[in-house]
Amino acid sequence: MTRKFIDCREFPSDMHCSVAISADSEEELLQAAVDHAVSVHHHSDSPELRQQLRLLFKDGMPPEHAPMPGQAGSADSATSRPH
Repeated sequence: MTRKFIDCREFPSDMHCSVAISADSEEELLQAAVDHAVSVHHHSDSPELRQQLRLLFKDGMPPEHAPMPGQAGSADSATSRPH
């Protein structure tokens, strides 16, 4: 099983959030990411939020340093969604 992660640094926001979350399972990562999105970024827990977050999961571990702007893959369509 490959570890998975999601990294807020890939999606610039007014909060300048630097949280990266990783887990051994998608379900564990999803719950942690939803908890973070709701409590820190003030999103509502919904099926749509959960689907959007799942699309942002990557295999492996988050990098030590923040990604350079524009290296978030499909950031143009995802930047406003989770944050």
